[in-house]
Amino acid sequence: MLPPGLPDTVREALLAPLVDHHCDAVRRDDLSRAQYELLIGGGVPAPPGTTHFDTPVGVAVRRWCAPVLDLAPHAPPAVYLARRAELGAGEVNRRLLGAAGVAAFLVDTGTESGDLLPAAEMGRHGSAAADEIVRVEQVEHDVAEMAGTASDYLDGLAEELSARAARAVGLSTVTAHRHGLDFDPARPSRGSVIAAANRRLADPKDPLTDPVALRHLLWTSVDVARERGLPLQLHTGAGPDSGHAPPHRTDPALLTGFLQALQPAGVTVILLHCYPFHRQAAYLAATYPHVHVDVGRALTRTGAASWRVVDELLELAPFHKQLFGSGCSGVAETAHLGAVSFRRALGRALKERLDAGEWSAPDAARVAYMIGSGNARRVYRL
Repeated sequence: MLPPGLPDTVREALLAPLVDHHCDAVRRDDLSRAQYELLIGGGVPAPPGTTHFDTPVGVAVRRWCAPVLDLAPHAPPAVYLARRAELGAGEVNRRLLGAAGVAAFLVDTGTESGDLLPAAEMGRHGSAAADEIVRVEQVEHDVAEMAGTASDYLDGLAEELSARAARAVGLSTVTAHRHGLDFDPARPSRGSVIAAANRRLADPKDPLTDPVALRHLLWTSVDVARERGLPLQLHTGAGPDSGHAPPHRTDPALLTGFLQALQPAGVTVILLHCYPFHRQAAYLAATYPHVHVDVGRALTRTGAASWRVVDELLELAPFHKQLFGSGCSGVAETAHLGAVSFRRALGRALKERLDAGEWSAPDAARVAYMIGSGNARRVYRL
């Protein structure tokens, strides 16, 4: 799996247990081919007559996940899916989550469904520890459906966020995909928030997209994160929940004003996924002391080319600001592929530096440990 010729100390560091600092839950039920392809395709159906197995993700599933299910590498899609069905979802999840070599899963609770494994079960299936990352938009949705007045909504939002945060290791937001990151970075006025709350309560079942209400939710989350000493994850770049904001509005560079306003609060920010804007994210991590970065889902989405993404991140982002996240979502294959892609990509990037004499083996091993687990343990106080 790793490039040949790596020093033993570097190889050991790359193969050490990881902390997956951001993953979504996976399905616990058996899936039809259409359901499975929708999940590996990021929620976007393949055009008629085509298949999501003809993507970097689909090729990687057949290469790296097939052997975990006792198949030869590159097994045909029909054979792979038949074996998956034969083993059953429970066994597939146990094998693939276990094979990822993860010591701790930090699971985003963005989607609450009986079809998904909760954080504790993700941990048990992967023989790992597990903690919760609270998706603030999910909390807001729950509060909006229960509130009778704007006052109830605003009070309930702060109280419920604080209560949920007490049981979690971090908060996350998908403001990027609900509205875009080109929002006014200032905290909204009380009057505008009350008006937005009334608009929200007129239609509480739909996802929150109102820019004022989203800014209020974001700043309320900042208050809770500061009070609890928790990091705040911001989804950026391409993502599965991007139906409202066009891709160019998810560029993390658009957060510059907000990050500057947030710096005095002392809240740690992690920019998630970031691709294809990972160079901008790396610059922000290099510029602001409270900003960290991962490339999460991009590792799986870019497949065999993921080393280029990791290499570009290493060019600029401080090594103590980078974290491993699988970006796992929907199926356990994405957890395994995230870990495989990370180890292979970082291994190749480190080997190039070692071969050029730019880095020493101790430095390479130290950085591998930092990005793979050490930085996450420090940031999330694990």
